[in-house]
Amino acid sequence: MKYYPHWGSFQPILIDIMRETSGDVLELGMGSFSTPLLHLLCLDMERNLVSYESDQVYFDMHNHFVKPHHTIHLVKDWNDANISNRAWSVALVDHKPMERRKEEIKKLVNNTQYVIIHDSQPKEDRFYKYSEIYPLFKYKFDYNKIFPQTTVLSNFEDLSWLKN
Repeated sequence: MKYYPHWGSFQPILIDIMRETSGDVLELGMGSFSTPLLHLLCLDMERNLVSYESDQVYFDMHNHFVKPHHTIHLVKDWNDANISNRAWSVALVDHKPMERRKEEIKKLVNNTQYVIIHDSQPKEDRFYKYSEIYPLFKYKFDYNKIFPQTTVLSNFEDLSWLKN
């Protein structure tokens, strides 16, 4: 398994948003940066975390994080990920395959306070097709201080506070 420090470029904005929210958290795609961070933040903040992963290696690598506040699901087909049936405070979208991300984001449009998507730099839109889902949201903020870019979307919260 390869490891690249820039894979954690979403962390500063994720931490900011976690500090401003209090509800359940969804992680789509487990990782060396996101899963430990979200697990510890949710444990400290007494929040529920639900993680979905389709890669058996990443699932096995993180299955020790299963605790009463953290539920982990291995999915064979992302269509089976039951993510639209409840309200989420925060959702981090960073799963494979990349072309599936926009499909899961569509399921979060009306039930998630903050949707955080990784790898959102414009030159990668030919792969991720995020431009297709941006019009579904009222608010959009691009965090591009660190590469790769992270974008925050919401239909419920004005994101202008993130610019400070």
